[in-house]
Amino acid sequence: MSEFPNHVASVAQVIQLAVAPVFLLAGVGALLGVLSGRLARIVDHFSRIERELGDPASKGDRARNLAATISLSRRARLIHWAIILCATCYLLVCLVVVILFVGHETGIDFARPIGGLFIAAMLALIAAVSCFLREITLATSVIENLNRSALRLDSKA
Repeated sequence: MSEFPNHVASVAQVIQLAVAPVFLLAGVGALLGVLSGRLARIVDHFSRIERELGDPASKGDRARNLAATISLSRRARLIHWAIILCATCYLLVCLVVVILFVGHETGIDFARPIGGLFIAAMLALIAAVSCFLREITLATSVIENLNRSALRLDSKA
């Protein structure tokens, strides 16, 4: 009977250890939502340009639209990788939580695998955020290029 409270306290301690990774999961989940939204907007923009390319009336904008599709393709690829890396991070953190409980229940010391998985999860998250930042840089460079073009046209007028 006296062993039961110790076991409950031990499980409570494992739950406390698992809470931090669960908060990380919430943050990565929010980032996945942002990335999915950006990808959806890129796909919508790409579809709109694709329709314009098929329209014979917009032949003058063809070069600009082709350049935009190249930019959108690069951005979509970066977001795609960011989503893959975030999902990988998510899965690795889930494995950390599972192994915490399995290790507790079996009495096996999984400290090294847990540490390795958590480091791998953080590296995946760092890579994902790096892809996201690069995509944002590409998106804003398009705006800056349009701004420079508009200023040149304005100075000529």
